[in-house]
Amino acid sequence: MQTSSDPDVQECGRYDSLLRLVRHPLGAAAALLVDLHGRLLGFDGLPRETAQSLATLISLHAAEAPLRCNAGNLHPLASVALQAIDGSCLGWLSLFDYQPRTLDAAGQSTLQDAVRVARALLDRPEERRLALAITGSGTGVWDRHVPSGRIHYSPGWKALLGYADNEIGNRIEDAYTRVHPDDLDYVRKTISDHFEGRTTAYEVEHRLRHKGGHYIWVCSRGRVIERDDAGCPLRMIGTTTDITALRGVSEQLRQNVELLTDLTNEIPGMVFQFRRLPDGTGTFPYVSVGVLDIYGVTAEEIRNDSAALLQLIHPDDKAAFVASLEASASTLRPWRHEFRMQLPGRGVLWRQGNAQPKRLSDGSVIWHGFITDITERKRIEAELQVLATTDFLTQLPNRRHFMQLIEAELARVQRSVERSAAILMCDLDHFKAINDRWGHAVGDEALRHFTGILGHAIRRIDFAGRMGGEEFAVVLSDADVASAVSFARRLQQKLAELPLLQGCERIPLSISIGIATLDATDSSVEAALSRSDSALYRAKQNGRNRIECY
Repeated sequence: MQTSSDPDVQECGRYDSLLRLVRHPLGAAAALLVDLHGRLLGFDGLPRETAQSLATLISLHAAEAPLRCNAGNLHPLASVALQAIDGSCLGWLSLFDYQPRTLDAAGQSTLQDAVRVARALLDRPEERRLALAITGSGTGVWDRHVPSGRIHYSPGWKALLGYADNEIGNRIEDAYTRVHPDDLDYVRKTISDHFEGRTTAYEVEHRLRHKGGHYIWVCSRGRVIERDDAGCPLRMIGTTTDITALRGVSEQLRQNVELLTDLTNEIPGMVFQFRRLPDGTGTFPYVSVGVLDIYGVTAEEIRNDSAALLQLIHPDDKAAFVASLEASASTLRPWRHEFRMQLPGRGVLWRQGNAQPKRLSDGSVIWHGFITDITERKRIEAELQVLATTDFLTQLPNRRHFMQLIEAELARVQRSVERSAAILMCDLDHFKAINDRWGHAVGDEALRHFTGILGHAIRRIDFAGRMGGEEFAVVLSDADVASAVSFARRLQQKLAELPLLQGCERIPLSISIGIATLDATDSSVEAALSRSDSALYRAKQNGRNRIECY
């Protein structure tokens, strides 16, 4: 026997007086008050077990009029749906008698009075606000009686699919016909898993056919709230929410992310997000697949530890690389830096980094940018630099580049009185006669022959250049006139010992050399060049194949 502390008994007691007041004047054998979900709210004239059985039948057959059921020799006398102010169903007030009969006009009036009181009792403001909130959120409520296959839908649920309250059936078989064919097996499997206790709740996203013929995306959630003694489900209650707009946004976001990923992965180079924490460690929250080409590692290998990348940077560029990041972090100016990498099996490669820094609230700095391979560009730049500074025929510095080198040498001499340098102007003797007799191809070969001898004669600290035609200039660092003369004699001797042959014929080659010093007092290199050029002129005037000093 239940005590007064039983919440079901307390709940039923609220409505027992009303049911007695309506039952006795009408001479009914029993009266019941049942809520929307078949829960027994109150009863009079029946044992509780019988009343509960009738309550379940009332909720399942609510759409049928009149109510057709028999229980313990009872016959339905009347069953009235109780509607809230907003038109939603609150439950039913039902009367039963031992003989089939109908109410007369007076009985109908008494019943309507009771209905108005029951409606007022059930239509609680807080419950109405909850119902309105659920409806306004695009959510509908459903209540399924599993053994019979009947399912009750709230007006809000029906409205989700564009149906009026009386336009949709209450059979589970009908419900499955509205599920998209591609989702049906998934929905059935999810429900089955919950029925069999493999999940604590039922939750699934799927498509339902709207009254208009199109499909909407919904999220259905539910839970079995009653099971029999064998654990089989009896009753399941849940909600269905329209998530079509959310799915649309999600799909658009997915497409945008997919597009962004495709773009970053297809861009030559590496797109990245690099975060340097206050303790100096760095991570890569995002790295495109181009990291494999740029650094020779995968994104997973460096995502949480960037220290390994520093070891791949060329030793000569490592300090400048770190300094460039430090400067960008402290000033928050864009990072732009060119550096070399040493990748196993791939040699030395050039990289260029560009990124925009931003300081975060925790003191860390995050860069968004990209790193590209500029190896080919650097190769072309080097070739262009060679073309711009090198004489094509002899591969010596051309006149313009030689003048830059000698300017730097003069500045070095002027920085210290202990330093000195000698300038030698060299001219191949009778070069025009060689061109006239053997042709310009042989003349070019004569120039290259002398250049080879000169290249082997000078030291690493010396340099030479082709000033034009058959005229060459040599700068000997840390050399005085005497040592310059010794060098000039060795050069003439080597030229004599290594003749240029055209077939079996020996082509005579000799050089005239003028020597001067590069003085700290010189205001420009032209003065020193002019002195050595004057000495060369004397050597040629005095018979050629000579050495003259200024």
